[in-house]
Amino acid sequence: MQSLDRMPPALAAGVEILFSDIDDTISTDGRITASAFDALWRAHEAGLQVVPVTGRPAGWCDHIARMWPVHGVIGENGGLAFRMGAKGMERHFVYDDETRRGFRKRLGELREGILREVPGCGIASDQGYREYDLAIDFCEDVPALAREDVLRIRELFEQAGATAKISSIHVNGWYGDFDKRSAVIQYLEREFGLDAGDPAVLRRCAFAGDSPNDEPLFRLFPQSSLGVANLLDFEDLLSHKPAWIASGRGGAGFAELVDTLLDARS
Repeated sequence: MQSLDRMPPALAAGVEILFSDIDDTISTDGRITASAFDALWRAHEAGLQVVPVTGRPAGWCDHIARMWPVHGVIGENGGLAFRMGAKGMERHFVYDDETRRGFRKRLGELREGILREVPGCGIASDQGYREYDLAIDFCEDVPALAREDVLRIRELFEQAGATAKISSIHVNGWYGDFDKRSAVIQYLEREFGLDAGDPAVLRRCAFAGDSPNDEPLFRLFPQSSLGVANLLDFEDLLSHKPAWIASGRGGAGFAELVDTLLDARS
């Protein structure tokens, strides 16, 4: 990782689409600050298309797609994507209703075992709005757990054959073949008509993140992946790190990233 202020202006100026995590990337301590929300609007007004890519649930994504100045939103770690189109809300799911119900049933069988095995963890407060996954809270609405407890939650999901990813606040576990990387590739193809297998296309995109569940996109955009400073809290868990890192944490870092991309255009 190199300091963001060393990012070549030509590389920054070429970014047309910014994919970004939300929690602790756009947000700071659970809130969207004025500077971060202003950065979203400045990006929108400058023609820089922003697409949040989050572990947050379908219910949140409906609101975000409707209310935020974004092109669309990818939610539940890649299981769905929502976008406000000319005829209203467009919803895309990787799996159909019946399959999602089956996934939720299997995860329900894991729920009590995880709560019992890892004292102090809890079910995420937004669980009721989810279509795919089980989100285990380790520091959002419960006292922060030790690192070994967080890793144990991930291990319990994986032992049951589920995919599990650690965000800055939750461990998300799900069944099905998808992640943030596959969802971004599909979004580029479906919404922009772009081929993610083309290196020239990848140079037109960037991704901003802050935690281990963002690794698939740090890997997808090796030249234009961006981290906010709190990513350093998880550096030892990362095999694939972003190319550039901001000096600010959370929303301050996000605003710094947007400033870098927009300033390079002028």
